Parts: sequence; structure tokens; C-alpha cells
Amino acid sequence: MKKLLFFLVALCLAKMNYAQKLDSTWSFEAAANTYFFSDNIIVLPVFTADKNHLHLEGRYNYEDLQTVSFWGGYNFYGGENLAYFVTPMVGAIAGLSNGVAIGLEFDFNLKKFTLYSEAEQLFDFKNPDNNFFYAWTDFTYAPTNWLFFGLSGQRTRLYETETEIQHGLILGSNIGDFEATAYLYNIELNDTFLLLSLCYSF
Repeated sequence: MKKLLFFLVALCLAKMNYAQKLDSTWSFEAAANTYFFSDNIIVLPVFTADKNHLHLEGRYNYEDLQTVSFWGGYNFYGGENLAYFVTPMVGAIAGLSNGVAIGLEFDFNLKKFTLYSEAEQLFDFKNPDNNFFYAWTDFTYAPTNWLFFGLSGQRTRLYETETEIQHGLILGSNIGDFEATAYLYNIELNDTFLLLSLCYSF
């Protein structure tokens, strides 16, 4: 089991700029996604590495609490007016949940609009009832080079809420190699929560 988990080394969900990804050198991103719930705070660290078509990613607390996942994928990219970056991936999960997953990340950019999404299907080795489909989609508009806002939707089992799909608003800013994004989910419900994402690309 352990040999299989380490052999399937892992993937990367990231919003890296195209100039870096099209270069022949490595590009990296370190991110901390912090959920502020009414009764708990959960941090999801994510680290990604890309070189041309190769994509690697590591996550913690993403598929489940106290659970690590490692991913490996292949980058497809191109386009002029409509720039695209698509990465199919396979991952290994170990911790409170144990298994394998298949995933897909994509990023489409048209002028000042961006559609970003990531999805995965987890297959649990020990308990098939623990299988789960995760999804996260952001649609944003950037009126300037340093400011963007938009809409977001998530499906996760990290935290149970009144609705199966978490939906909310996005407000973010880019300053150099840093990006800070605030998400406010389920605004009209009793279980509103905040997600703060901080990313550094290098």
C-alpha cells in the first residue's frame, strides 16, 4: 500500500502565470488556504511545481482532515485570444482517508475574464462509501492588473453546511509575486464562512 501511494506522486492546483509555465525552467507556487468557520479554523497548505508539461502538487487537509495528497499531471497549454491551461492528474491520498484519485485542473483566460476550475474523484481503498467527488470553480473579472473579483462555487466534505454546493463572492489582488484572495461563501444562509487564500509564486 505505501509503495503504491508513494509511487503515484502527485499533482498541483495552482494559478501560476503563463510566462512562468511556458518557460523551460521550474516554476513553483506555495499557497495557504485558510477556512474561517463559526466554530473552527482549518488551514489547507498547497505546494505546486511545474516545468513545461510536467505538473507536481502536494496538499494537506484537502480531501480530509489530517490527510496528505500527492499528485502528478501533464500540462496542455496554448491559445492567443483565448489562452488555456489544462492539466489532467492522478493522485495518492493517505491519512484519515486513504486511496487514489483522478483529477483535472483548467484555466481559461479571455481578455480580462478568467475561468478556473479543479475537480477530482476520490476512491477510498478501505471504504467505498467514503468515495467522493470534489470540485472548485472560480469565475473572475480583472478591471486592473492588480485587482479582480467574481463568483466561486465549491463541493467539499471538509465542513458540512446547509447546502451541498458552497457558493460565494471573490475579491482578490496581485502584487508582484504575491496574490491574496478573499472568498465569502453562503452569504444568504446561516452558515456563512470566509476563505482567505495567500499565494506566492517563484
